[in-house]
Amino acid sequence: MNRSRKAHDKRQSIVTMDGIVPMASHNARIRKALLADAETVAACIDAAYAGYSNRITDLPSVSDGCAEEIMQDRVWLAIQDDEIAGALFLVPQDGFMKLANLVVHPKHGGKGLGTELIAFAELEAIRQGYIEMRLNTHTLMPENVALYKKLDWVELSRNGNTVSMKKELQAV
Repeated sequence: MNRSRKAHDKRQSIVTMDGIVPMASHNARIRKALLADAETVAACIDAAYAGYSNRITDLPSVSDGCAEEIMQDRVWLAIQDDEIAGALFLVPQDGFMKLANLVVHPKHGGKGLGTELIAFAELEAIRQGYIEMRLNTHTLMPENVALYKKLDWVELSRNGNTVSMKKELQAV
């Protein structure tokens, strides 16, 4: 895999022996998803996207394939109060890490958990040697585009209902 110009992160991350990362400002932690989590992850995704179903008629089923993604070691979970509060799907590509999906269960929304998951995704991409991330979102999700722009992502293009964005990562 060509990862051109590898990034080196000088930050110290806290990872426990069981692979759990405490989150900075939440009573939550991030861990890799297990195959046993697949149904609950799918339910979290469905709940997170349910609020968009009225305004986005062409929204595909985004919860399909959770088990396969978990088996490919691409899914991290935010666990809060012993339940899945959010999920993050990262897919390595040639030259960049793709943020394929990021969801927060509505019960846990509005508290900054999504922003912390994005920050974790960026650190994980750097840890894996990437210096660029990309994502696609829907044009009818302007709040997502605004959040990513606030976090220094830049819009690459718009094609149909898709907004493509990227972020150059900085190791510190």
